[in-house]
Amino acid sequence: MDAALKFRNSLILAVALVAIAACGADMDDLDQYVNEVKSRPGGRIEPLPEVKLYEVFPYDADAENVRSPFVPDTPQVASTGPGGGVGPDPGRSHEFLEGFPLDTLSMVGTLYIGETMYGLVQTSDGLIHRVVPGNYLGQNDGRINIINESEIELIEIISDGIGGYIERDAAISLSD
Repeated sequence: MDAALKFRNSLILAVALVAIAACGADMDDLDQYVNEVKSRPGGRIEPLPEVKLYEVFPYDADAENVRSPFVPDTPQVASTGPGGGVGPDPGRSHEFLEGFPLDTLSMVGTLYIGETMYGLVQTSDGLIHRVVPGNYLGQNDGRINIINESEIELIEIISDGIGGYIERDAAISLSD
């Protein structure tokens, strides 16, 4: 047992000596690089960009000639197709609710603000959006025509399969 203990102690001592020798390795190149970096002249730090103050705009809903930010400027209509018939308007900017298939949208109610009736449409992610006639829904250029208490009626423009387009009536009914 005594020989095994001496061997183990000798092995531990040898490993410790190797570890200590590794710590004392030549680090002249590292010291030289650190000194070189420290001797470089300091650079100039660019100042932060000037923050532009925003202009406060008080909105007065009772003022005349002030458009409501919640109502579109002008109602949008579909353009004519290549043969003079109905077709989608390629220059029209798309609305947010056109990114959802029509069957994933549901009507959850209506809302009156002043004389205007808004339809409340819920998307598949649970968000509720206000719509008025002239807004677009769904992925087939569906323009809202009528909003009543029980449904939102719209006209979609779909391909007829032979290079043209046709209009199709569609509706979103009030969900339970």
